[in-house]
Amino acid sequence: MNNRRDFLKTAAVLGAAASLPTSIDRALALPARRITGTIKDVKHIVVLMQENRSFDHYFGTMRGVRGFGDRHTVPLPDGRTVWEQSNGTRILPPFWLDTAHTNGMKIPGTPHSFKDAQAAWNQGKFGFWPKFKTDYSMGYFKREDIPFQFALAEAFTLCDAYHCTVTSGTDPNRIAFWSGSQFDPALRAQGINCRDDRSEPNNLRCWVKGALPEPGYTYAGNALEWPTIPEVLEENGIDWRIYQDPNNNWTGAMHGGLAFKGFRDAQPGEPLYERGMRHWSLEQFARDVENGTLPAVSWVLPPREWSEHPSASSPIEGAEFTARVLEALTANPDVWGSTAFFQTFDENDGQFDHVPPPAPPSLEQDGRPAGKATFELAGHYFDDHKDEYTFPEDDATGTMRPWALGPRVPMYVVSPWSKGGWVNSEVFDHTSLGQFLEKRFDITIPAISPWHRAICGDLTSCFDFGLEADREFPALPDTAGSQVALAAHLERPKAMPPGAPEERFQEPGLRRSRALPYTLHVDAQGGAETIRLNFANEGAAGVNFHVYDRLHLDRLPRRYAVDSGLSLSDSWQLDEDGAFDLLVLGPNGFMRAFTGSDARALPAVKTRYTPRGKELLLSLTAPQAGPAEMTLKQDLYGSGEPQQLSAAAGATAQLRWPAEDSHGWYDFVLASGDSAIHFAGRVEDGSDSYSDPLLTL
Repeated sequence: MNNRRDFLKTAAVLGAAASLPTSIDRALALPARRITGTIKDVKHIVVLMQENRSFDHYFGTMRGVRGFGDRHTVPLPDGRTVWEQSNGTRILPPFWLDTAHTNGMKIPGTPHSFKDAQAAWNQGKFGFWPKFKTDYSMGYFKREDIPFQFALAEAFTLCDAYHCTVTSGTDPNRIAFWSGSQFDPALRAQGINCRDDRSEPNNLRCWVKGALPEPGYTYAGNALEWPTIPEVLEENGIDWRIYQDPNNNWTGAMHGGLAFKGFRDAQPGEPLYERGMRHWSLEQFARDVENGTLPAVSWVLPPREWSEHPSASSPIEGAEFTARVLEALTANPDVWGSTAFFQTFDENDGQFDHVPPPAPPSLEQDGRPAGKATFELAGHYFDDHKDEYTFPEDDATGTMRPWALGPRVPMYVVSPWSKGGWVNSEVFDHTSLGQFLEKRFDITIPAISPWHRAICGDLTSCFDFGLEADREFPALPDTAGSQVALAAHLERPKAMPPGAPEERFQEPGLRRSRALPYTLHVDAQGGAETIRLNFANEGAAGVNFHVYDRLHLDRLPRRYAVDSGLSLSDSWQLDEDGAFDLLVLGPNGFMRAFTGSDARALPAVKTRYTPRGKELLLSLTAPQAGPAEMTLKQDLYGSGEPQQLSAAAGATAQLRWPAEDSHGWYDFVLASGDSAIHFAGRVEDGSDSYSDPLLTL
């Protein structure tokens, strides 16, 4: 094995073509060990969390994912779109980090603390990302820049709605990843919002001094006291281990468990210390795979230089480290045939991502929530009572901030049961891995909050556990010799943000897409002074709706958390002229928009999915005072020919709208006078499908 690795390094230095078999070729060739055809066939769960890359930064240009071709996005003032971010002086859209002609492979790190992350998110209003994150936050890669990452996603499953858990930095997200929460679940259960003594808003508790075993770690901050996931596994007799060098894990920052009393108090000879604080090398990981002694749950912690963190590491170094893990995993076909490997990133650094993160409603200055939920939200907020964690100009809300999901980060699901180049667009976050462990081992991780359980899935939809047949896939690029290649790369001219805006780009083409648990509806009812929206969730998972009032973008966007099988309503006060323009965004391109100059003239229209397949049922109900009529137009997936939907006074007219030819996708407008309703999304019927055919530029 060492001779082969040395040869590959030499080949990389000489610029030889990467044509030899790789570990991932083996991974693709090995079949799953199907016994029950369920999640119980997963005998080994291996987790690698890398550092600080956003989804758009890596995959905004990739075909078939929700990237730069997204049509329905956050609106900004002055008619700008979410792509037109400002650095405070000029507009700076996303720009390409051309690694063939610049040193863009190793760009500078960008700010990524609670303070600047909150300001860039701006409670969902966006607008000034590079102002708070620097111009480099808008840089992105293409396929030719990061071929390993693209090829891995093409071979297995990529999640394009996986968010980091906290709008902040490394420690809060790794703490949530290792325990299920970064704020005290005991206080949350009492409806008490945590302060920083019972939560982790910023990097603090995982950064240690000292060394193991002697003289030992010295910790920062008071210890958090709820049980970590390793402690839950230990209590339930489930074998686990953290593979790391405890003195080369970026000063402890890679290990979210170090914030907790359980790990801090652990002594040699005790399970937490022996499994989670000893030196368990990547070589030992490989031996455990080879010998069939790999634990049921394994975390792999990268050293700083292999972590993929901007400025400290690079995508090609991260690719080589990932390939080493996969090479070890696939060396034993019996182990690989029963393994689920998850690779994600703790947070986004400052790298831009355009999708608004789901979150509990932000609070108006008077404390009123800008939105609602079908369950209790008390305790789901951070109480910055000293007003020390935010910028003075970040004044969209007060000192009570929702524990919101952060930007999207890449998540690769690599397993014999996830082969095939799929995209999964269910909303996930770092608590989803904990929920996957719950499903596999019939355990409960008590720290995961009710909001996260409702909104964030458990990752099981990424797998086909009935998979038996093998498939053939293209080889992935070799990654050996990345540091030698990087040294040559860094001799190139410095990558600089462009002086003029660049055109965005997204590859054309479809991608196989997993079925999603969402059946969502939003209906409107107009009145003399208000317009009311009703949010209905007929799906199997909870959902977060974002609502932007495009006539008042200075106001907080509202958010609505609706659990499965439930609905809720809310109203918007109309201006004196009676005009309205409300945009509703949901998962996987779901969009509804209601516009007009007189809410009383808005016809009563409902759109529902029919149980027979990929079609919509449009219903128009006319008032008793007279007939109603709407024109169907701007149909982006159909013929484009206008159609009429008419109902007599007091009657209801219906129209079935097939979407099978567009793989369930629809995007059309119903208009009546100057009132219009815009519908977009995908009809979910429980079957796998394809990505949005119009996701391209």
